Amino acid sequence: MVGSGIAAERLSPGQAGLQLLENSTATALGLAVLILTLGPVSGGHFNPVISAVDWLIGRPSGSGLTPQTLGGYTLAQLAGGVAGAVLANLMYELPALELATTERSGAGVVTAEVVATAGLVTVVFALARNGFAAWSAPAVGAYIGAAYWFTSSTSFANPAVTLGRMFSDTFAGIAPGSVPPFLAAQAVGGLVGAALVLALYPDAAAAADDVVVAHDGSTTHQRGDRS
Repeated sequence: MVGSGIAAERLSPGQAGLQLLENSTATALGLAVLILTLGPVSGGHFNPVISAVDWLIGRPSGSGLTPQTLGGYTLAQLAGGVAGAVLANLMYELPALELATTERSGAGVVTAEVVATAGLVTVVFALARNGFAAWSAPAVGAYIGAAYWFTSSTSFANPAVTLGRMFSDTFAGIAPGSVPPFLAAQAVGGLVGAALVLALYPDAAAAADDVVVAHDGSTTHQRGDRS
């Protein structure tokens, strides 16, 4: 995401719409490929909000992530977001770590992050519950690519992405002062999405092990006490 943002900024200087198109296309396609590649290992859990909702929804039926796995995933996701930004900066010969200066603030932008995150949660869990987890890669990629355009925040919808983008002062960056409202909005969006999923599919907990995609439970889930 950061790398494609830097490339878009350099390839199309001064053309914000074209830059957003380039950035969103690369992000949507890249996300789909990553889910297909890493899904069998981790279930494609790249987002702390999705992982937290998986634990929350799965608790009543003893499915989904355990608290221990959730904690490990969250640390790995946040570290991966920062590492990805550093790598992108280095590839384009920028300082490895530099704080972004792009302010992303306002009630509309924060509301957009709630909407974007709630929508993502709904898509992921609806796919799993309805037996379409195998389609998560293209569906999630398509949703994020579309949400770049239908939300005023350009749909970060992921705390790990938000944290990582704080360390790149480029087209994709977000200033440190804008990060806390984004994280709060994403948390609210996760809860809204979870409530919507349970309202639409009261039995969604039974499919928590298939989020984001079905994977080998022995590598990521430990049966037993999930309280």
